[in-house]
Amino acid sequence: MSVNLSPDVEMFTSSLSAEQARELAKRLTTFLSQYSHLSDSYIIEFFTEDLWHTLPNSWQPVLQGLSYPQIADLLLDATHGDRRYPSVWPLSLLAFRATAHALAFPRECRRERGRAAGSVKPEEFLENQSQSSLLGHIFRKHVKPKKQHEIRKLGTLVKQICDQTDCNRVVDVGSGQGHLTRFLSFGLGLSVTAIEADRTLVAMASKFDEQLLWALEKEKQKKSGSYPVPVSQSSPRHVAGWLNPKASWETFIKQLSTADCDSKVPPTPSGPSKKRLRGCELQGCSPVVQTSSSRGSTDSGLRSQHNNESEEESSAENCCSCVQPVRQEDARPEENSRCRYPDFVLTGLHACGDLSATLLRHFVKCPHVRGITSVACCYMKITTKENPTPPGLVECPAPPTPGQELVSSEFGYPMSSWVRGLPGHQLSYKAREGSCHAIEDYIRRLREESELLRTHCYRATLETFIRDTRPDLRRAGIQTIKKAHLLPFTEYARLGLARVGLPPELPLDPERVEAMLKLQGRVVVYFSLALLLAPVVETLVLLDRIIYLQENGVVSRLIPLFDPNFSPRNFVLVALKARGSPKSNYTSRSSLGKVTPIFGE
Repeated sequence: MSVNLSPDVEMFTSSLSAEQARELAKRLTTFLSQYSHLSDSYIIEFFTEDLWHTLPNSWQPVLQGLSYPQIADLLLDATHGDRRYPSVWPLSLLAFRATAHALAFPRECRRERGRAAGSVKPEEFLENQSQSSLLGHIFRKHVKPKKQHEIRKLGTLVKQICDQTDCNRVVDVGSGQGHLTRFLSFGLGLSVTAIEADRTLVAMASKFDEQLLWALEKEKQKKSGSYPVPVSQSSPRHVAGWLNPKASWETFIKQLSTADCDSKVPPTPSGPSKKRLRGCELQGCSPVVQTSSSRGSTDSGLRSQHNNESEEESSAENCCSCVQPVRQEDARPEENSRCRYPDFVLTGLHACGDLSATLLRHFVKCPHVRGITSVACCYMKITTKENPTPPGLVECPAPPTPGQELVSSEFGYPMSSWVRGLPGHQLSYKAREGSCHAIEDYIRRLREESELLRTHCYRATLETFIRDTRPDLRRAGIQTIKKAHLLPFTEYARLGLARVGLPPELPLDPERVEAMLKLQGRVVVYFSLALLLAPVVETLVLLDRIIYLQENGVVSRLIPLFDPNFSPRNFVLVALKARGSPKSNYTSRSSLGKVTPIFGE
């Protein structure tokens, strides 16, 4: 199999062999374990834990005098070529920076590598900063520029994967308001089922579908415009459902099959009404919403197929049904799934925490999944053996089925046996949280010498007074204080103290405050050192998934698909399977040769 990729989905490297991947994982774990004191530290404890003096003595004098632009150029920006050092750096610091840059997956494709990090928006937004010139106006409504960029590029890639696998069906997990789903369905003509746990978002997605259909009808009547009217054989189906990371792929297919069955109800004359949607929500039900136009039903471009997973057209135009929770014992792969459910491509745009790992496991084990495009995010919400219930983890709404206890192989990290066996492979919650920070955005702040840079110093200073008053109150969350960088510290402290339950008028020693605020440069440097490790941590998490797929006979590739200045979590992991092949007989390396590259040229 081969794919002729559009120029917009540009690849830059070749795939890692299994041996190369394992060797890289060893280097990553060795390096990260050596500097875990940096990745595990909290910048708000800069003063209370005296973090500056945890740095090597030889580093401190050369780092403390750096200007903010110098921090960006000499430390964080891997692409910066003209490095002029104000003093001689110790070899250990130079090695630390060079190793961090060398081990991390490149975050930009070839054509973007020559430009300064954090300096330019994608070309599609040069004419209008809020509207992509490459995305049709009907797909821009309700969609922020970042999401416009993402759905256009990922949608194009998913379509190419569908063409390569000769598979027209897509399951979009964690679909939110359905922006990607609509582009895949109405824009690219794919049959899409969208799964989202939040019923409110499902209702909004259905509403936006109906608005788009009206827009399509108007476009058709005008028979003009700069963007061609998409032709879709079916409207997307939105399913409100919870994807349990502990459940089997059979349960997942049963969930999709149940949604198909429940969608076969008598037609209604128009889209789902607010009253009916509200009724479902009040009853605690999971709506399965199929939207379509109630006008022009004879036109194939506007007509919906009520059952997206069959070739049979349906005259039903939309529905709202309730789906009961799927029990593990109800899933019979031979009766309910393998024999009747069609093949599909699985996708997830910024699937949070363990969700992306769950989708990869379903891809490996489920014979119906022909391909996957996985974009991960929120690494701090990934479960690990050391931290099986990280903060922010969304618990399953139904009690676990007996015999479904969580085992090590079911954690979100590590997924692979190889990484799990490496000494020092553990990644703390803080290290994983730090890997989600936008390094390109911080580089931009440094070069602009933004006032936003004072925020970390403000919070670290406030932490000292909180600990003085309440030693047991460590790293208390005060959330974001609006425009904190524009406030005098006394006002910032007054607002922050109130949020942690302390008196806003708590006396603050002005001399201590002034002394700490003068050390803002050190705070920024230390945070930058920890931030330098963020792409390295992300590389290990993603490499672990690549090795997991290799251990299961799957060739995968990694694409830095999105512009990292616009979308920091910009990597897409892609893998394909041959039709009807057993798990041990996946597509060969050449099948993905024109689709994806990973690391190292």
